Amino acid sequence: MTIPAYFAHETAVIDQPCTIGAGCKIWHFTHVMKDCVLGERCNIGQNVVISPQCRVGNNVKIQNNVSLYTGVILEDDVFCGPSMVFTNVFNPRSEVVRKDEYRKTLVKRGASIGANATVVCGSTVGEYAFIGAGAVVTSDVPAYALMVGVPARRVGWMCQCGERLHLAGAQARCERCDSTYQEREGVLRPS
Repeated sequence: MTIPAYFAHETAVIDQPCTIGAGCKIWHFTHVMKDCVLGERCNIGQNVVISPQCRVGNNVKIQNNVSLYTGVILEDDVFCGPSMVFTNVFNPRSEVVRKDEYRKTLVKRGASIGANATVVCGSTVGEYAFIGAGAVVTSDVPAYALMVGVPARRVGWMCQCGERLHLAGAQARCERCDSTYQEREGVLRPS
């Protein structure tokens, strides 16, 4: 008997062909559609849809009730909170077919998107950015940015470990992990 490289709950639907990495867990009532790629060690929650041609990196956590539509790319270590929303058409109409107008959404390594947040298509969420619960992202998000509100605006910076940073001048040191950062011209970088 061959042991599968991943776990899928008996209620999950997995269309072929698709690629699912070793160590993934796919939970209740989730639909993984054809031609998508899931990296290793992903945890895909209940009632998730992953549409054709989506790309999901390694160690990604997608919580319950999230839909990844065609055009969404999640890099390694991304966290998608419960019921957060991605879009893939900027101006949808039921009676107008716009499949040739899908816009790409890229969520870079280590970013976290809070519960009930919305990421409008065409946006890039930078490395280790943190999108607060309920925020609506309508444009690109810088790396390490803490974004809240409707529309989302930057209210601070976050450490790679997930703690809020407090700048002293243009410098910050994380109180949890002791990492240091420098801000220059609206961009935060590890120092």
